[in-house]
Amino acid sequence: MNRKELVDAIQKHTEVARADVDKVLGSLIQHTQVTVKKGDRVSLVGFGTFERRDRKARVARNPRSGETVKVKATKVPVFRAGQSFRDVVAGKAAAPKLTASRATRTAAARSSTSKTTAKASTGRRAASSSSTSSRAKAPARAGARKR
Repeated sequence: MNRKELVDAIQKHTEVARADVDKVLGSLIQHTQVTVKKGDRVSLVGFGTFERRDRKARVARNPRSGETVKVKATKVPVFRAGQSFRDVVAGKAAAPKLTASRATRTAAARSSTSKTTAKASTGRRAASSSSTSSRAKAPARAGARKR
């Protein structure tokens, strides 16, 4: 899932304007990057922790040529998944169910009620016309079997 797909999924789930969802997601990413760059930790309970780790300078080997290469000290971002996230991924816990927002549920209930009413009325017409057509077809089928 990429950023656009995530924004679309959140927008459908929450019924918040797509532009607003994109701004909030962008802000979350920016604040996380700035906080981690400073060396602080960002913990999202139930999701995980973003933090910075410092790697020391070291000597490594070029796998192609085999010669030694000096690698400078650097700072790298690290994400550690929270326990509940790990449990869901491992199958030890059930994945959270995405519940629709109240407005979505209300709209779905209204549309299903109107669809049910429409199906019931068209179903009666279809039943009466199908019974007529099945009677007309029955003798033809019987005649085809006798041959």
